Amino acid sequence: MTLIKSISGIRGTIGGPCGEALTPVDIVKFTYAYCERLRRHAAPKRGRFKVVVGRDARISGAMVEQLVCGTLVSCGVDVVRCGLASTPTTELAVRFAGADGGIIITASHNPREWNALKLLNSEGEFLSAAEGNEILEIADSGDFNFASVDELGHIEDHDFTDEHVDSVLALEAVDADAVRRAGFTVVVDAINSVGALIMPRLLEKLGVRCILLNGTPDGDFAHNPEPLPQNLTGLSEAVRREHADLGISVDPDVDRLAFFCENGEPFVEEYTLVAVADYLLERASAAGVKPLHTVSNLSSSRALRDVTERWGGSWFAAAVGEVNVTTKMHETGALIGGEGNGGVIYPASHYGRDAMVGTALFLSQLARKKMSASAYKATLPQYFIAKNKISLSDRSLIDKILESVKEHYAAERVNTVDGVKVDFEQKRSWVHLRRSNTEPIIRIYSEAPTEAEARALGEEVIAIAQGILK
Repeated sequence: MTLIKSISGIRGTIGGPCGEALTPVDIVKFTYAYCERLRRHAAPKRGRFKVVVGRDARISGAMVEQLVCGTLVSCGVDVVRCGLASTPTTELAVRFAGADGGIIITASHNPREWNALKLLNSEGEFLSAAEGNEILEIADSGDFNFASVDELGHIEDHDFTDEHVDSVLALEAVDADAVRRAGFTVVVDAINSVGALIMPRLLEKLGVRCILLNGTPDGDFAHNPEPLPQNLTGLSEAVRREHADLGISVDPDVDRLAFFCENGEPFVEEYTLVAVADYLLERASAAGVKPLHTVSNLSSSRALRDVTERWGGSWFAAAVGEVNVTTKMHETGALIGGEGNGGVIYPASHYGRDAMVGTALFLSQLARKKMSASAYKATLPQYFIAKNKISLSDRSLIDKILESVKEHYAAERVNTVDGVKVDFEQKRSWVHLRRSNTEPIIRIYSEAPTEAEARALGEEVIAIAQGILK
């Protein structure tokens, strides 16, 4: 049983005692706290507060939705219920509906027994650390005051899927005509969730032949829902069998995106953002747009930096976490940003990871280049990432290990914004150590031009850590 409270909301497994799982009591408490924070800091846009609610297709989703919507109504808040909707659809729906905020019911790539509440501001963006902490404090206070019978909110239902698709097609950078002329065949693994509802609609409007795998949105995931190669062997096989041009995998809430080349090989999730950025930077450079800024988190591939500099731009690093990336994007006026987990954030659409936007831009690039996915991948900077972790019985050792690594590599470029990241400029490699927010572990990511170099760098850092543990 697991319950995790964080600045971005609350998540956990369904079923079990309070304090050890995500229970109806927790859901009501946090939804109330979200409403209370609205009342404290904002005036409603249209007379009464309005909050958008959307969910992925998890088995527990309908139950959680009923609790969230009922609590909002009991707080005197009107609800726009999106029903089954992707995370980016719900984010955009906040703006489409002129709402004061939004709540997304999804546990993203976590297994079927998990669910979560993700909380949005009036721009459809995730709350800041300070805003999230205030909600945690309100929820823990136990001081609740609900609306009278004459002040209860109301619920209206609205499916924003088509508005979302139309907004993607309306983006200037999406070359829908070129994609239609290319006549692509694409296999989509929708992992039995809301991707099955929106991805085919987008691809159909782009003139793409879509072959759908795991297309029943019932939340009974056909495999581990995280879009990693080891979980997507069925997609790889289908791409080869169908002689498709591309394979597309999304996670259950459709904010992460991974591609497979026409030969069934992974395009590599880290390169989703790199490829989309390459396309947008080339277009912007040709149009004389300045400045050309990109952002990714500290654990994402150096390839984005290389591509950005190739087109005369500047790359900026953010701490791990979508809200940290979007904050840095706002600060720098970034053209494009995101995370190496397949998260593409394109401000011309909205400040949130969006697999539909990423798909449309990637297909536009392939159509423009008139290249296969594998041939295009070969034109991008080539790096390999090794991912390791160290489990600790004593959390107090984490700081000692981080400090030891920092001292060991003092002659290199060291960044301590989020753990310790060491850049080896001459070797075009890096290693990043950061503590887990939920487990007594240190995550160690290392990247280099070859797999052997990346693994060796990770092992070198592990050896330093083990010296502390002896």
